[in-house]
Amino acid sequence: MSHFDTVVMVDWSGGNDTGPKPRADAIWACVARMGRAEAPQYLRNRCLAEDWLAELFEEEQAAGRRVLAGFDFPFGYPAGFAKAVTGSADPFALWAWLERRIEDAPAGNNRFDLAAEINRRFGGKGPFWFNGLKRDIEGLPRRKTGYVNPFPERRAVEERAPGTFSCWQLGGTGAVGSQVLMGLPVLARLRQRFGAAAWPFERLDNWLAFVEIWPSLTVGSVPDGWIRDAWQVHEVARLVSGLAPEKLQNLLNVENPEEGWIFGVGQEDELRQIAAQPPRLSNDCFALPPGVNWTPVEDALHMLEARLHPVTGIETAGVDQATGRVLAEDVIAERSNPPLPNTAVDGYGFAGGRGPGVHRMPLVSGRAAAGDAPGQVREGAAQRVLTGAALPDGVDTVVLQEDVTLSAGEITFRGPIKPGANTRRTGEDVQQGDVALTRGTRVGPAEAALLAAIGVRQVPVHKPLRVAVVSTGAELVEAGATAADGQIFDANRPMLLEMIRRLGHQPVDMGRVGDDRAQLAQLLDQAADQADLILTSGGASAGDEDHVSALLKEAGAMTLWRIAVKPGRPLALGLWSDVPVFGLPGNPVAALTCALVFAAPAMARLAGAPWLTPQGFEVPAGFTKAKKPGRTEFLRARIRDGRAEVFLSEGSGRVSGLSWAEGFVELPHEAVEITPGTPVRYIPFGSFGL
Repeated sequence: MSHFDTVVMVDWSGGNDTGPKPRADAIWACVARMGRAEAPQYLRNRCLAEDWLAELFEEEQAAGRRVLAGFDFPFGYPAGFAKAVTGSADPFALWAWLERRIEDAPAGNNRFDLAAEINRRFGGKGPFWFNGLKRDIEGLPRRKTGYVNPFPERRAVEERAPGTFSCWQLGGTGAVGSQVLMGLPVLARLRQRFGAAAWPFERLDNWLAFVEIWPSLTVGSVPDGWIRDAWQVHEVARLVSGLAPEKLQNLLNVENPEEGWIFGVGQEDELRQIAAQPPRLSNDCFALPPGVNWTPVEDALHMLEARLHPVTGIETAGVDQATGRVLAEDVIAERSNPPLPNTAVDGYGFAGGRGPGVHRMPLVSGRAAAGDAPGQVREGAAQRVLTGAALPDGVDTVVLQEDVTLSAGEITFRGPIKPGANTRRTGEDVQQGDVALTRGTRVGPAEAALLAAIGVRQVPVHKPLRVAVVSTGAELVEAGATAADGQIFDANRPMLLEMIRRLGHQPVDMGRVGDDRAQLAQLLDQAADQADLILTSGGASAGDEDHVSALLKEAGAMTLWRIAVKPGRPLALGLWSDVPVFGLPGNPVAALTCALVFAAPAMARLAGAPWLTPQGFEVPAGFTKAKKPGRTEFLRARIRDGRAEVFLSEGSGRVSGLSWAEGFVELPHEAVEITPGTPVRYIPFGSFGL
């Protein structure tokens, strides 16, 4: 079985506890599902890491999810070692042997002594080397001087993977040997507790699989601001969780019953290419549950929210180039804001507050202005300070200049004034190391200012979502051209292109096509090459000339969502060459309504942002309407004199109503009777992102 719901990648460590602050050469782990990775977890020692993994496995098992757990150390030793030590070539016999003998605690372990004990069995000059302790250990050399290894220096797979390190080296750069000695006992316990299968020694038919993965095989350069180990587990988890089941099955189809194997060796180039691409949507992402015919708006939105995920790639951009882009990861403050305590007003600074009454204080020479390095003020004295200046040492309180009388080298003011008055604390806005902006945030002017203030120069962002627009219909001609009887100008395309631009995406104008299925298929091919999402208008129902839905059906990836909505109803959803297609109605009012209600939040999600739920407001109605049950209705509306008024005609072809309106009044699925003053939900177009 090659389908896994959850992937967790672990970067292991053979050393001692690394302390509370995240750092390199420690244990890092990351969980991913469907090609989307969570924030990496820093685990300061192996005891905490084992408990964290056990808790994760318990939660995943209870949820009925299959888990692939990757670890970055060898699962086996070169041929002959297991049998020489345990009497059996079974790698699990060696796992169990080590689990019985390794003693581990956050502050230290016995790995060097156990390695020396093994060496003494074979003459005391190998196979292990590098004693990392201050005391000498009989049988364990500090260097390879006089080193003798009775076993192969490397496994067969390591001969095919340049850059890997020997499992016999216990310290220094690439101390894989310590990772193996300290990691296999943990795997032995977790395997026994949860019934895991270890690759490639066993068939992966269980709900939990352990797989040896070397991140450096496929993970490229580390972006600025990332710890290498954290970046690698993040990228590996994202890559493996996004692999198609058949591809994953092919990668796992290897045999090496004693030594083990490194996932992906021999297919590195292909994996790097896959890693560079964002995950695509599954072929059944738009499938409706059995028996569903007319879908309420709320249900349709919930299904889209649950099934869509970001499809755009990730790149690093400078803060000055990030505006309008969606953050691909949380941004950590590199500097506190403000970086030092400072004054919020022009005035005079001193230490401590003062009680009621008149206070006189000597005034020291000079002043503190914004940009000055902090000076020092002696106890009991005051200094002139200007707004934004870093507080001098010995100053924690500022009195406003207008509350002070200045004379003969001293200031006089009337209390009380509290300690800390009129000052800003270090990190009062954002503390260094805090999450300043979360993944999925679209960077605007305010976010750009915050990024600059906390010292961030570059951020990981999603590439812009490219949205292609195709108009269909033999009746359409370009605006300004000569229109024959029976023809109309194409209003949908300029409308949708501008909507896409205002929503922060990259519009791709594919033009229009008549009612010709072959030409439409060719245009969709071109659109799929140039865009991440395709919006079509017209031809989305089930009639003779509804070629969009017909082509998507022929491609085997089409669902006609009959949505209980007015205006609108038919919404053709499908995939064309793995690119999602939203087939909108042909009438302009219905096209824009469906685009804003359904496509806009979908585009935001595909672009890496959170699902967009437009903010509505309850206002009194300025109109009368009796609505029957069975459909959600969106009326073109605007606010005048505190009331919602609606466009006189509800016809889908009345384009002027879109220009007249400033938002929608949303009427619920149920029957309602509206008279002037009845509360209704008004959603301004700005809530959709326009």
